[in-house]
Amino acid sequence: MSFEQYIQDKRAFVFELDDVIYPEKDYLLQIYYLFAQFMEYGEQMDAGAMIRSMQETYFSEGADAVFDKTARLFNIPSKYKINFDMLLHSGRLPLKLLIFNKILKFMQEIVVERKQIFIFTNGQPAQQLNKIKQTEWHGLENYLEVHFALESTAKPSAKGLKMIMERHKFKKTDVLLIGKLDVDKVCAKNAGVEFLEADKLLLP
Repeated sequence: MSFEQYIQDKRAFVFELDDVIYPEKDYLLQIYYLFAQFMEYGEQMDAGAMIRSMQETYFSEGADAVFDKTARLFNIPSKYKINFDMLLHSGRLPLKLLIFNKILKFMQEIVVERKQIFIFTNGQPAQQLNKIKQTEWHGLENYLEVHFALESTAKPSAKGLKMIMERHKFKKTDVLLIGKLDVDKVCAKNAGVEFLEADKLLLP
């Protein structure tokens, strides 16, 4: 697809991270693998069965349910919640995170046009930074400026976005916010900037 319609009138492109630049499941499922391996080593539990259970829980009930349900099913002592959380925030992944192909091409075209790319992400900064460091950027890391919403106020507040705009002297019409969730859409509205749903970039 041609990205010209999105690029020509803007100077700054502000992306959320999870499920916008890459599939969040690719991070979480690798963390579950690491935790299951850790439990097999430390408590002689069946890593394969645990991995399958964690995946099933993630897809059926969501990420927030994974540890508690896994702990019940496998009788995991509560002390291991610390290890699980540490892996979530700083785990070293077996495989690099891969950017959605069409998002990669979009970002590459932005760079070719000598316009600016920002990541402005919700979530715990250490965890989000861990994801960013383990993403295969294909050289785009040299053109990214990263900001964490929680360093000012979480989305849908536009405080952090407005700070970016003020620092770079962007007008509202210069900025396109690319996101997936309602908090991104509301954030864009609160800042008075245009919003683009990431899924539109992923269409055939």
